[in-house]
Amino acid sequence: MTDNQSRQAIVEKARKLKLLILDVDGVLTDGKLFFDNDGNEYKSFHAQDGHGIKMLRQTGVEVAIISGRKSKSVALRMKNLGIEHVYQGHENKVAAFNEIIALIGITPDQAAHVGDDVIDLPVMRRVGLAIAVNDANFVVKQYADWCTTLPGGMGAVREVCDFIMQAQGNFDGILTAYLTR
Repeated sequence: MTDNQSRQAIVEKARKLKLLILDVDGVLTDGKLFFDNDGNEYKSFHAQDGHGIKMLRQTGVEVAIISGRKSKSVALRMKNLGIEHVYQGHENKVAAFNEIIALIGITPDQAAHVGDDVIDLPVMRRVGLAIAVNDANFVVKQYADWCTTLPGGMGAVREVCDFIMQAQGNFDGILTAYLTR
């Protein structure tokens, strides 16, 4: 298969998507964990990722979070972005995945998952489009259909959102709203 054929196959998978599932640490963040002396945890989220999520949701694609860890800052950020399907503290991500697709009423091939570490592999192997961030573990990259050019926490999620919107033919329409304001 040529690079062009491979790219076209990925675009075809993206056209079917109705759900984007994101890991948090290493995907929506750079994977670093910060704790103060009182045990409070801090995370840094990229604003462009958040806006990409908002634009993608405007096209009718749902966004969900499945994270192995629990964090108040994640709950707050996802509430701010309007993401309803937030599953934290789920090391068995497959159970959360099955629950989400049942709630939304879609098939696994209508979902994409963005991951960075081996805990993401069970879901990545079940979805229609498996995506790894640029700085993902090498094994995760081996199982990904596509790898972003940007690292986790540094705009990789925005890259994914833009790609899905472009594949589905929605990007120009979303962009027009910003150009005509």
